[in-house]
Amino acid sequence: MKALTVFGDELRERRMRAKVTQHQLAEMTQFSRSLLAFIERGERTPSRNLAQRCDDALGARGELVRLWTQLTRDASPRWFRGWLEVEEEAHTLHTWEPLVIPGLLQTEEYARAVIRGEPGITDAQVEKAVTARMERQEIFGRATPPMLRAVLDEGVLYRLIGSKETMRHQLARLLEVLESPRIAIQIIPMSAGMTTGILGGFVIGQLPGSPDTVYIQSAINGHVSCRPEDVEAVHGRYDRLRAEALPQQESIGLIREADKRWI
Repeated sequence: MKALTVFGDELRERRMRAKVTQHQLAEMTQFSRSLLAFIERGERTPSRNLAQRCDDALGARGELVRLWTQLTRDASPRWFRGWLEVEEEAHTLHTWEPLVIPGLLQTEEYARAVIRGEPGITDAQVEKAVTARMERQEIFGRATPPMLRAVLDEGVLYRLIGSKETMRHQLARLLEVLESPRIAIQIIPMSAGMTTGILGGFVIGQLPGSPDTVYIQSAINGHVSCRPEDVEAVHGRYDRLRAEALPQQESIGLIREADKRWI
């Protein structure tokens, strides 16, 4: 991707002009040196937060952020770009998913299978979308990553996405991320008969010093809102769902039990 190379070259040139090593820039921005190296080589897509921190650290006067905007303008739908900024800055994310594993917890192969379901999508568009989704997960590599509180319907664990191998790897991924004290997953058993939220998933983003913002999914696209009435309605649904969800240890047991199906 030419735009990736342009951004990487500009970052490296700005860093060398400032006589800053990759190790020093990593300390200044709180991102890993290895990630900065990948980006300078044009092998990874930077997040807006990384572009802004590098811009500030190197005195680029907005040039790196401008290049990031140019780089990502086609990577995500216009309506979704506002949510990406919320994700970048949030200290806590609360999510409900009745149908699939949340994007921030998906493996690459699971994400690819989900994205391929979009009618008319090309292979190139699939790969671009998969890359963008994986890059979003870099928020968990921040010095202070956000808290993620995910509530999932049990059916998510049994719905075949891709292949049995894809499902095995995805459930293993869930168990792996649960080792982090900043990530929690609770399952609502199908036997609970819950219908609240069954028509679609949502995410609540909580930012320091700002009102909450919600991302509400729909069949065609999504809707990002910070309107008090929307936020209140989503909070009410989330509280109801959370009240019906099993504690995390019992939820882990359900994930392990579901994993046996995909052997």
